[in-house]
Amino acid sequence: MTFVTKLSFASGDRDVLAETVQDLKDTLERKGAECKGPHASPPETVSVPQYKRLRAGDEFSPWRYDVYTRSMEIHGADDVARDVVGRDFPDSIHVEVEVDRKKPLGHRRD
Repeated sequence: MTFVTKLSFASGDRDVLAETVQDLKDTLERKGAECKGPHASPPETVSVPQYKRLRAGDEFSPWRYDVYTRSMEIHGADDVARDVVGRDFPDSIHVEVEVDRKKPLGHRRD
């Protein structure tokens, strides 16, 4: 069975995100792992209300910022995927990891 490791990255800092994902892609290519991505999604604009007091009421103008996302997939290469997931990423990047097990075509379901 083949494992597919799906990585999702999100950050408000586009430059750090792009640099980190490109470094990761270069590392995967250097180690010979099959990698799909990085795939970019349109940025999501987030709006956070700011209150003048600790309770709801008078407000300052909301704080708005963009969240940028990238996604990648590592096919097989379980040891390389394990190393990638275990690395330290910058604090400004949120990382989510999902591992799927793919069975070959024609494999019986049990």
